[in-house]
Amino acid sequence: MGLSCLLLTSDAMLLKVMQTGFSAANVDLELRTDAASAIELSSRRHLDGFVIDCDYVSGARDVLTKIRSSRSNQLSVIFVVVNTTTTIAIKAMANFVLTKPVPQSHLRGFLDIAVGRMEREHRRYFRHKANVPLQLFCNTGWSFAGKIKNVSEGGLALTHFGSTAPEGVVTVQFELPSAQPQTFQAKAAVVWTDAYAMGLRFLRIEPGCRSGFKAWLDSLEAQLRFRESIQ
Repeated sequence: MGLSCLLLTSDAMLLKVMQTGFSAANVDLELRTDAASAIELSSRRHLDGFVIDCDYVSGARDVLTKIRSSRSNQLSVIFVVVNTTTTIAIKAMANFVLTKPVPQSHLRGFLDIAVGRMEREHRRYFRHKANVPLQLFCNTGWSFAGKIKNVSEGGLALTHFGSTAPEGVVTVQFELPSAQPQTFQAKAAVVWTDAYAMGLRFLRIEPGCRSGFKAWLDSLEAQLRFRESIQ
């Protein structure tokens, strides 16, 4: 459940400053020293934040562009670390701009603001495991049965049981697990599919379903925190 950020740098002094500051804020850092490996990691995983050294790392702008164009990380918090010659285009892709040398007091001030944003993005994206039957309905009249694999505030992944997978916008319907069952309905976009599963991003949750859906997510988070506490 903890926050995690990618740090892209080959500057030993900057690495030490970031490790100290982010550790104090209870944020894990994953280090990469080249643009290619940073792009590879960001393309296959959601991260709550990024720290990109635009001074020491060749290809840093390409990393920023890939992050901002990705499905899973386009809303993540980005720090760029720059020198006085860094272009405006690079700064425009960042939420926070730090100039070398980075004082700890300066970094702490930015982290006080950034951690709240990262926590909100983490809650929106974090996927809780689930095992709930659901139905998908298409505008064409077709319906598809499946089972939820994981769910978050922003969407869900499911296994599907049809010979083909739906595309475009669908209606999602399932019974919220609760002592007082409630039917959940939402419009969602199919964002990825493979032979056995698919991912959906919610476009609109029916107003009457929002409080019950939030209560279910809260219960899943409470269960996760309990399991973590006893491990």
